[in-house]
Amino acid sequence: MYEQLKEEISTVCRRMWQRGWAAANDGNVTVKVAEGQYLATETGISKADITPAHIGLIDGEMRVLEAREGFRPSSEIRMHLRVYAERPDAGAVVHAHPPYCCGFACAHLPLDDYSLIGTVVTLGAVPLVPYATPSTEEVPESIAPYLAEHDALLLANHGALTVGTDLTAAYYRMETLEQQAHVSLITWLLGGAAEIPRPEIDRLIALRARYGTTGRHPGYRKYSDPDEK
Repeated sequence: MYEQLKEEISTVCRRMWQRGWAAANDGNVTVKVAEGQYLATETGISKADITPAHIGLIDGEMRVLEAREGFRPSSEIRMHLRVYAERPDAGAVVHAHPPYCCGFACAHLPLDDYSLIGTVVTLGAVPLVPYATPSTEEVPESIAPYLAEHDALLLANHGALTVGTDLTAAYYRMETLEQQAHVSLITWLLGGAAEIPRPEIDRLIALRARYGTTGRHPGYRKYSDPDEK
């Protein structure tokens, strides 16, 4: 079942590896295919080597419904399942360790300015989720308070998570997030970002409907002009 979708997940995994977002066995991808049913990548496999055979069907309790013999989903899939529980609009979740995102996550710095046009339209402010021990229930609990308003999260000392209505949206948000982190580092080296003025932010946000941008896009962290209220 779902062979075409498994091929698409495999392609996304290979792209993640090629971009250096998933060293060794890092990262995982899920896609919702029915209520309480999800395709998930197998644990312990490099994203360079993922094929449709390494993708299984699981339920909301991480029970394997259909997969090759010996298939096990990553323990971090609990984080994905919490997204689906909190966000009925979510169709896919991508978790990766992109280097620039990880740099900000390890420095405990959110990506919450409004200085790059593309991220204003597609992501809004990206918060830093407090540290949680991997492979425990601490991780899904840590992200839960942020899911109502955000499609992209930085996980402290860990990596990044993006949510989309489908696999393409979730993957593209990870691309955009890593670009934002890269640009933010460059602007810091150049003396700091010049945020877009509030009226222009409003105009950019108004473009979301025209572009068909789906998902959750939070309000402003701060204004560019300190005299604005």
